[in-house]
Amino acid sequence: MVIVQVILGGITRLTGSGLSITEWNVVTGALPPLNQGQWLAEFHKYQQSPQYRLLNSDFQLSDFKFIYFWEWFHRLWGRLIGVVFAIPFVVFLVQRRFRQDMIKPLLVLFILGGLQGAIGWIMVASGLEGDAIYVKPTRLALHFIFALGLLCYTFWFALQLLTDPHDKVTAPRLRTATWWIVGLLGLQLIFGALMAGHRAAPAAPTWPDINGTLVPRIFPHGLVSAIEDRITIHFIHRNLAYLLTVFILVWTYRAFRRRPTALFAKTRILPLLLVLVQVALGVATVLTSVHIRPARWNDFEWMAQLHQFTALLLLLALVANAFLLRNKRPSVL
Repeated sequence: MVIVQVILGGITRLTGSGLSITEWNVVTGALPPLNQGQWLAEFHKYQQSPQYRLLNSDFQLSDFKFIYFWEWFHRLWGRLIGVVFAIPFVVFLVQRRFRQDMIKPLLVLFILGGLQGAIGWIMVASGLEGDAIYVKPTRLALHFIFALGLLCYTFWFALQLLTDPHDKVTAPRLRTATWWIVGLLGLQLIFGALMAGHRAAPAAPTWPDINGTLVPRIFPHGLVSAIEDRITIHFIHRNLAYLLTVFILVWTYRAFRRRPTALFAKTRILPLLLVLVQVALGVATVLTSVHIRPARWNDFEWMAQLHQFTALLLLLALVANAFLLRNKRPSVL
């Protein structure tokens, strides 16, 4: 469900739907408008937003219903995740079906889920102020990286429950290298979100060059350009991808020199396969960005969505391998 929520977040962003609902009503907001009067009332609220006045002033009610659906569904799915978590948690807690060491991580998981919802609204609110027509890219990046953090925390907890200690491999240096790569990928994902928030792909829709040069003019306004200048963000995002590919290639070579367990033998090839697919999808996303059309889902949107989804899978593959690698051999006593 968390993976689906990240996918829905990507669709919401790519369809420009994120600012269609201008209020956050935790309970009453679960239901969409049910009649013409309610639809007109929601549309009127959206018409007061800067995005409508400055970007979508030609929208008809049918256009509004389309973008409203994706934002509403994204929020509804988040609510459903909370329900799916909370009801079994309470029931199993009352029935004493949890081990004692499971309760605290599950409570942390619930808090992280609620925090992610709050960050989502803070992000949306940033696009409803002044003359903003989109949410602030930095808040979009924060929302995205927290979603992936929540996913990784959930995945790690699941691995603890589903794997056997004999599935692990003792390789301290390889484990350390894995976490460094995860950290670098986290940085890359932040710049991917900044790319999306600034609509940076069409700023340089060429490859392997960036508008005719391999090293364009970067950091024109100092370090702040790393989060505000589209070409600088583009340049960093591309080169982090190349760096990640090299590091993962070396990591894979080292992993294949280890005597694996049956599970690690399957997982150690996944990061390399996924990063190669990810780079190819990144190139395709950049090249198809010339086809972006307002309120249209074209090949660019497909490539961008697949690019984000593969990044998610790459992150999970690296986390799984980090879990399966341990620093020292367990005691036999």
